[in-house]
Amino acid sequence: MPILLLILLLGTLLFMWLSRRNSTLTRACRWRLDRTGGATHYRCAACGATTETAPGKQPRDCLRPPKPPAS
Repeated sequence: MPILLLILLLGTLLFMWLSRRNSTLTRACRWRLDRTGGATHYRCAACGATTETAPGKQPRDCLRPPKPPAS
């Protein structure tokens, strides 16, 4: 029984790692389709970044500019 729980835990962690690996989206990223720029034009509601994607695809990456280092 403990072996099954260990396998279940490792499988869950592996799934979470694999699903997170393919995306850099953060909670602050909120991509919305902006039809004024075309059918594949997206704008982030949080930071205002814009991007074009392939037809039928949604943005998977956060385009927010990095924060400058604190002095």
